Amino acid sequence: MAAARGFTLLELMIVVAIIAILAAIAIPAYGRYGYRARRPDGQQLLLQVANAEERYYATNNQYGALTSMGYTDPAPTEKGYYSVTVTVTADPAGNSSAAFTATAAPVAGGSQAKDDCGALSITNADVKSSVGTTTNGSCW
Repeated sequence: MAAARGFTLLELMIVVAIIAILAAIAIPAYGRYGYRARRPDGQQLLLQVANAEERYYATNNQYGALTSMGYTDPAPTEKGYYSVTVTVTADPAGNSSAAFTATAAPVAGGSQAKDDCGALSITNADVKSSVGTTTNGSCW
């Protein structure tokens, strides 16, 4: 009589456990990759708005609102993952419209809403930041 061939239940359970562990590592990493891949949508419009603000400043000696530069307020990004707003502030000397901060906030309920970086910002001094929970500086 020939010996029985095949896998034991224990061997199959070990293979299933290994696959489960690999999936538990790979699926969250893939999700973070998706957030990182969609972030340039907001970064691109922020840089365009910052350039438009500088052109506006060169002509008018003050920074302007989004509508002054031909954008809607808030301005949606090309792919719709973020909406951009601009805050114009006075400097300590009281000069109105002396500085701006452009902020790209993830659209509520959108695919970027759970991104650790949260909203991305750029100022007239070219300071780039994020308001999310990540601290490694990888948002920009």
